[in-house]
Amino acid sequence: MRNAEITLARRRSGGGTVFHDLGNLNLTFFTSKKGYDRRRNLKIITEALRRVRPELDVQATERFDILLNGHFKISGSASRLSRKSSYHHCTLLHSADRSTLSTVLQPSCPGIHSNATPSIPSPVTNLVDHAPTLQWDDLLDTLVHQYNKEFRCDASLTLVDPTEESVFPGLRRAAEELQSWEWTYAKTPKFSVQTVLDLRDDRSSACSSAKLHMEVKSGVIDSCELDVPTDWLPHQLSGELSGLLVGERFCPHGAAATVSALLRADSGALQGRLINLCIMVLSVMG
Repeated sequence: MRNAEITLARRRSGGGTVFHDLGNLNLTFFTSKKGYDRRRNLKIITEALRRVRPELDVQATERFDILLNGHFKISGSASRLSRKSSYHHCTLLHSADRSTLSTVLQPSCPGIHSNATPSIPSPVTNLVDHAPTLQWDDLLDTLVHQYNKEFRCDASLTLVDPTEESVFPGLRRAAEELQSWEWTYAKTPKFSVQTVLDLRDDRSSACSSAKLHMEVKSGVIDSCELDVPTDWLPHQLSGELSGLLVGERFCPHGAAATVSALLRADSGALQGRLINLCIMVLSVMG
């Protein structure tokens, strides 16, 4: 994501990671807590799709996804309920960049364990892959029509610019909060990382591997264990790296400064191997 300059934000509703671009339509249904009904909301979308393209086989699932042809996921849902109000939002893949979507949703580090609800990977497709003539405006118009029909209202399509602070006071501040480290990491449940790091020595072309075990609480590394073969790197150096990381944010930028101090202090023959180890540890943090 960083390499592709894709912004990360953590939403307040539950559910797995979602890739957003201008080909992914997002729909949010705001209502009272009493009026919360995800099944009814998805019915609006599926019936709108059948209306605009009768040949499409679209069905909502028990997990509140929408499948095309019984196999391809074109929509996923998330929601949030408070004491009096609620919202349900879902995606609708019209013409998203599926190559980028697939790339950025691949975990950069295996072995992350938490109590969070796991994401279930599903094959995805775009509506235009099966209905090439389906235009964006036609999709919006039919959704508005079906919404009005379901709720017996006569609302019109209104375009808004969310960057207009005067129209949406506080929106910029809210967006900054949802992208901040304090929210995206520090407010997450505790998790652990148990993974194997591939090591290499560019000078000798030698290879090895190390085991990493981290415990992270409130976004901060609570404990760190590095099991590195002693014939690859002395235990003193790997142990020093582990000790320096404890108390640091689980964030490559912050930890990199601490690691740099260790690298400057060691300029011996094994510095190349130590640098490689540090790079691999930092890559676990993104």
